Amino acid sequence: MAKSAEQEHPTKAFGWAATDTSGVLSPFKFSRRETGEKDVRFKVLYCGICHSDLHMAKNDWGTSTYPIVPGHEIVGIVTEVGSKVGKFKVGDRVGVECMVGACHSCDSCDNDLENYCPKMVFTYSAPYHDGTTTYGGYSDVMVAEERYVVRIPDNLPLDAGAPLLCAGITVYSPLQHFGLTKPGMHIGVVGLGGLGHVAVKFAKGFGVKVTVISTSPSKKKEAIEHLGADYFLVSRDPDQMQAAMGTMDGIIDTVSAVHPLLPLIGLLKSQGKLVMVGAPNRPLELPVFPLIMGRKVVAGSCIGGMKETQEMIDFAGKHNITADVEVIPMDYVNTAMERLEKADVRYRFVIDIGNTLKSA
Repeated sequence: MAKSAEQEHPTKAFGWAATDTSGVLSPFKFSRRETGEKDVRFKVLYCGICHSDLHMAKNDWGTSTYPIVPGHEIVGIVTEVGSKVGKFKVGDRVGVECMVGACHSCDSCDNDLENYCPKMVFTYSAPYHDGTTTYGGYSDVMVAEERYVVRIPDNLPLDAGAPLLCAGITVYSPLQHFGLTKPGMHIGVVGLGGLGHVAVKFAKGFGVKVTVISTSPSKKKEAIEHLGADYFLVSRDPDQMQAAMGTMDGIIDTVSAVHPLLPLIGLLKSQGKLVMVGAPNRPLELPVFPLIMGRKVVAGSCIGGMKETQEMIDFAGKHNITADVEVIPMDYVNTAMERLEKADVRYRFVIDIGNTLKSA
């Protein structure tokens, strides 16, 4: 087994954890498993903060197991690899996304869709195969099976690349799967937040026309001049919405608040596709008649399999696609969570683990 000199205590780990439904995080000592024969161990340098980290820390979804070390946008440098690891070596730039395990025997796993495996293991606050609870990337070290580790291209900055492991694959996968990548197509992106701003960048990387659909007119300059969108549509303006009806091949809806679908369905061409990647906490009303009359599709999509995640990060490297990030020290995390709850970030917080996580 190849090791670096710094791996003197391979099971010791340190991070920040939430211990109750207040969601407040504080320093936390724990253990990582020994590096198995198929495992990759790496020193965590950066970890993005996803909105789901906030929900899980507060047990908003009723699935949290405390203590929780959040974080599933994890990047760093390999320090040790197991004897049967073939794709990685010490010193490689790597990352781990939202999952660290699956059954590897179902139809989804057989088709490189581990993200839809009924036994998929989340990166944190989930039971692992050995009976332990998984801990995420707000920590100094990570261990994961080789299958669940991706290689980060050399030209992709680790801090701004980290959020692509969740936000990036969440929008890249539906663009690919639903055939919304052909140059000349017209794609709408609903919401200009952590997911939406990355969706614009990937769609432009594929060479399609992009319209940002937002309730906030103030975001127009940002969408067009900074992110490269072609058009901007204020969803509360009936004249603008009417003028754009029937013009879009597909729409990626990133909004997690309750909102009407009928106006969005109206923007689609016949046989157009509205793909939901945001998760509102209450059911949305779905009008069926306009679907029938246009053979339109409303679908959902959740991250992507490991093969596709590697393809996404390679595509990002080729097209210099990164998230717009605000890098923060570890001890700012609770303030960042409060700001995230108010949508006070453009567009993703990333924790500088390597330089600011101090062991007690």
